[in-house]
Amino acid sequence: MKKILIIAPSWVGDMVMATSLLQLLHDRYAEVQVDILAPSYLGSLLTRVPPVAQVWPTLLTHGKLDFKKRWHLAQQMRAQNYDQAIVLPNSFKSALIPWLAKIPQRTGWCGEMRYGLLNDLRILDQQRLPMMVQRLVSLGLDQNQPPPNMNLIPSPQLVTTAELVAQTLCDVNLTLPDKHSLQSFDQSVDKSDNYPILALCVGAEYGEAKRWPARYFAAIAANKFNAGWEVWLFGGSKDVAIAAAVQQLSGNVCLDLTGRTTLAQAVDLLSLARVVVTNDTGLMHVAAALNLPLVAIYGSSSPQFTPPLMKQSAMMKMLSLDLPCQPCFERRCPLQHFHCMLKLSPDLVLHKLDELIKFSQPQRQNPGAGGDCIL
Repeated sequence: MKKILIIAPSWVGDMVMATSLLQLLHDRYAEVQVDILAPSYLGSLLTRVPPVAQVWPTLLTHGKLDFKKRWHLAQQMRAQNYDQAIVLPNSFKSALIPWLAKIPQRTGWCGEMRYGLLNDLRILDQQRLPMMVQRLVSLGLDQNQPPPNMNLIPSPQLVTTAELVAQTLCDVNLTLPDKHSLQSFDQSVDKSDNYPILALCVGAEYGEAKRWPARYFAAIAANKFNAGWEVWLFGGSKDVAIAAAVQQLSGNVCLDLTGRTTLAQAVDLLSLARVVVTNDTGLMHVAAALNLPLVAIYGSSSPQFTPPLMKQSAMMKMLSLDLPCQPCFERRCPLQHFHCMLKLSPDLVLHKLDELIKFSQPQRQNPGAGGDCIL
């Protein structure tokens, strides 16, 4: 059996996209054990990722070498006799543990002074691999293999069950109406029209240039609430302030779950949504990995680089205005006008959302031909 250790990225979205790599490795090798070394805050998310044999959680301080901690962890890993480590981040620090653990093959992209730490060093050709998921999956192939065709890359996948969802509902003290039963829960079937849930993922940890304004999210929330929908707000502890603004501006019509859930619980609760409206953020990739219909809003980032990836690509709408200044990939608007988000109106998003709702109901079981991107 081949034993592979994945050094996980730090961002939620990148980790979700990396599940395509995990699936590729299991398809490639007849017998393989894939373990993951990941920041502790990603630990709960990895409980919803199939199939991971073991998770090594780390409590390393961001921005610090923490050499002693890395050395002790590496000594534990040496006993596991890994055949290969695949290092997904490009930092020097991320390559230290596999080197200290003396893992024979250490694979990763050429990055921050990693010569010697990695002995299967790859040179990234951004023209051949323009998308993040291609770069992640390529590290699971031999160096001389051609770049992966997007049509052949497995879609990211997260899983949950009725039992896990029921436990999460209990843990967050949330009760669904009787008309929304979990007895026939299945991630692949349509959500009940009697209790449609709209999920709004209102934050973006990377920076404000990736966040659609709170008043725009509030307009969507108020519109759908008046149409008989439940509106749930999702995000982490850093998104509490913007969620509170959405709640206030919408007339307090939302159920605010920001900062109240682990990542695994967010997976469970998002699975109940009929449709998702989201910034380009980690939860966007979570929703896509659950195969949920979604509208993804892009400001400073690009739908060509990190699109939501799902089996039924027609179930997503990617909205970007394609202004001359887009994408800048900055945390804040360098021109200080924020036109990429301010000019992307709630009416436009509502129009695309309604199109998706009408289209998705009869088509949930049929693979789509492609996503919709306003450029």
